[in-house]
Amino acid sequence: MSEAGDDQTAASRPLFRARTAIVLVLVGIFAFSGFVTLAAYAPDLQRDMRCRANVYSKCAVGFAGLAALLKDDGAPLMISRQPLPKGRTEGLFIVTPEPGQEADIAQLGFGGPTLVVLPKWDAEVDPSHLSWGLKAGLLDPSIMPRKGVLDAVAVARAKGVARPTLIGVGAAGAPFAGVTLTPGPIDSLQTFSAKDWTPVLADQHGNAVIAQAPGSEVYVLSDPDLLNTQGLADLNTLGAAVAIVRGLRSADGPVIFDVTLNGYKLERNALRLMFDPPFLAVTLCFVAALALAGLQTAFRFGPIRRAPRAIALGKEALTDNSAQLIRLAGREGAMAGPYAALTQVAAARAVGAPRELTGAALTGFLDRLAAQRGLPDSLAALNQDANRPQTRAGLTALAGRLYRWRLEMTRERQ
Repeated sequence: MSEAGDDQTAASRPLFRARTAIVLVLVGIFAFSGFVTLAAYAPDLQRDMRCRANVYSKCAVGFAGLAALLKDDGAPLMISRQPLPKGRTEGLFIVTPEPGQEADIAQLGFGGPTLVVLPKWDAEVDPSHLSWGLKAGLLDPSIMPRKGVLDAVAVARAKGVARPTLIGVGAAGAPFAGVTLTPGPIDSLQTFSAKDWTPVLADQHGNAVIAQAPGSEVYVLSDPDLLNTQGLADLNTLGAAVAIVRGLRSADGPVIFDVTLNGYKLERNALRLMFDPPFLAVTLCFVAALALAGLQTAFRFGPIRRAPRAIALGKEALTDNSAQLIRLAGREGAMAGPYAALTQVAAARAVGAPRELTGAALTGFLDRLAAQRGLPDSLAALNQDANRPQTRAGLTALAGRLYRWRLEMTRERQ
């Protein structure tokens, strides 16, 4: 008996305690939510790990240092991940296209001064510091960005490390007219030439470092070491970078860095929409509804309601099925007469009516007996109503009258 009792007690114990089940559910919800969030924002979270020439990159060839410098200098700073609204002209738009890329600057939508910084260095990941990167040599000049105004650009490089002198050229009113910049040492200074372009900043040999495209406000900077992080490590280059940005920036507007050409264009997707306003409110409402449903499941009361049989058993189910068949067959109106006849047979048997009485004689006998008992309805009137066409409501009322008449005649009510 003791062993049997222990077995029954062990069988009655739940597999998990309530606290353990709640912890498992919460951990599962947290893990699933974290997975969905990371899947939605994975491209943004990985961008700082890449050593590339863009404003997100903190490595030597990146421009994160320039963004921090301009922010400390008091300039409004923006990072554009989608085409700008047409007609915007204030500020300075800085574009850093990738090597070998077809970069159509006109499609970016900015109508004011645009500075295109050409690439120069090939970079690779530094195993000890993934976000720093290492210079892996100079890029092949043949893989400079192309398309649109950049098709006319042809770069050239000086040999060795030298400290150039940059001189503003052009008539009065040019961005750097009368300005002389002396940045720190530059390795393999990169200059360029382009037909019909207007140089605005050149080295001491007259080679263009910044030039303006004809008929537009697009400026091209040939050497990125004047603005990137490795160049800003020298205070003289840092001062030259600030002067370049101030000289091109218009109306004290913001400095806008484009990253759409660097692969960071903001793409709409269902996962991201779930976490961005105004759709974040819908997501929160959905989470709250799931939490309430979970609470209702955890704290329900009463026994579990089991699903009924597909085909019910018993007299009531048989009656309901028969009624449904009669309704589907459209024979409801034809059931009144036979039901009245069955009521008459039941009453005659209950009161002991003579067997030789049939038809109208039996009906008259039962009506006389019903009148003695004070019944309001007569069987003859009920038979006449049963033989008339009736609506569904009329048939229900007639069936009730016949049923009450039979109860009184057979004394079933007692």
